[in-house]
Amino acid sequence: LSVGKTGVLFLAEGNAVGRPSSENGPPIRSLWRFTTEKRKTEEILSGLNAYAVSFNGEKLFYTREDNWFIAEISDLKPGSPEAPQGKPVNNGAMLATIDPRAEYRQMYHETWRIERDFFYDPHLHGLDRAKIEAKYQPFLDGLASRDEFTYLSTEMLGEIQVGHMFVGGPDQHEDGPKPGLLGADYVVDSNRYKFSKIYNGQNWTPSLTAPLTLPGINIVEGEYLLAVNGRELHAADNLYSFFDGTAGKQTVLRVGKKPDGSDGRDVTVVPVDSERRLRNLDWIESNRRKVDELSGGKVAYIYMPNTAGAGYTNFNRYFYAQLDKQAVVLDERFNQGGYIADYVIDVLGQKPLSGAIDRDGKPIHDPVGAIFGPKAMIINESAGSGGDAMPWYFRKANIGTLVGVKTWGGLVGIGGYPTLIDGGYVMAPRYAIYGLNGQWEVEGHGIAPDVEVENLPKDMAAGRDPQLERAVSIVMEQLKEHPVPTPPVPPYPNYHQQDELGQR
Repeated sequence: LSVGKTGVLFLAEGNAVGRPSSENGPPIRSLWRFTTEKRKTEEILSGLNAYAVSFNGEKLFYTREDNWFIAEISDLKPGSPEAPQGKPVNNGAMLATIDPRAEYRQMYHETWRIERDFFYDPHLHGLDRAKIEAKYQPFLDGLASRDEFTYLSTEMLGEIQVGHMFVGGPDQHEDGPKPGLLGADYVVDSNRYKFSKIYNGQNWTPSLTAPLTLPGINIVEGEYLLAVNGRELHAADNLYSFFDGTAGKQTVLRVGKKPDGSDGRDVTVVPVDSERRLRNLDWIESNRRKVDELSGGKVAYIYMPNTAGAGYTNFNRYFYAQLDKQAVVLDERFNQGGYIADYVIDVLGQKPLSGAIDRDGKPIHDPVGAIFGPKAMIINESAGSGGDAMPWYFRKANIGTLVGVKTWGGLVGIGGYPTLIDGGYVMAPRYAIYGLNGQWEVEGHGIAPDVEVENLPKDMAAGRDPQLERAVSIVMEQLKEHPVPTPPVPPYPNYHQQDELGQR
């Protein structure tokens, strides 16, 4: 929501809300105008990446894909939001002369101003700010690159001793060709590369497209990759070099069941530029199937990559789809944080309030959107921030058993401070979370498990997950000792029964 001149408001609505964090780029927005004179909203532009209203409310700056525009607000017309309005800005002609050393000096002192004005503790954990600022200042004269400035900032801000003290340079845009990937694993066999595993995605979701599983491709595990775009491929070749610049482009593969290529056929695919989410989804689904196998279908498995948008989506998708289960294993390993831990705890902590029965005679609990059996949460050293808060609240609410190893121990909050002049950033945690007993219980400490289990390299190399296995065994033991009770059904009422005197 932005303010224009008196009586004019601008409202942007976009499609970024709820998308997994790995998909978040500039949101695609529509811009609406509301005036107190007309008392209605009008869509004036669509497909925007960003916009800003000038301070005097007279001009609008907006970006659409790689194009920039400036428009007079009084000239904006509703009715054709997809059409550009205003004058294009030739950003390619914008040049600026930068003195890197002067910029480093400005950003150095700006960094300390940000910490002075935004850090949650006005005393910076007892640090003498002026003394430390003077201590590191002589290093400025020796800096030869932005990376060195980032390193210097990391070292000096480490003196504050707090989690979330992240430092980074401006985004570096790489416009070169992107290598393509097929979403597959390979083994060498008969001097050829053979598909040993093909990853399934969710092809209705663009960021989870698995190139080899689309309709009509029909490539299966065990077949050989014989050639790429007409170039013969053998085991001595670097397979990935054959896919330089193919991401997002139609690429012809020759594949076959025989390594000599006698039964080869050509298939056109479109490689992707990253397999990370495909492999992560495969890990999640493999864990879910493993839990189902170990528990005989009695335990639900839910993975939360963070306690933000992707975590919220995953929790709701996996929890409510498994309400027929009797127990829960919630896996929050590698959780990157966020703010919805309390929501998850509220859902997991529900207690049965009543029973219900229908004509079929099968009693159920109410609330129906709940699993009332035992619960375990798997934690590790790479779960932090909201990934610290969630197991902390899980324990405080006495919901179940924590399994794994101690969490990261960084429970402070970030956001709401300015960036540096070159587009880089330094964090200044603006608030910190403490316990009800008046102590800093988690920041710098982490949350220890109730049952400590390490995943050793030898186990992982063998395809085992001892933390997951132990969590399932714990809830199964608890389920055996304390089965989920079925609410007893009272006798059906009979309002027409006669007593001994023949009266009703």
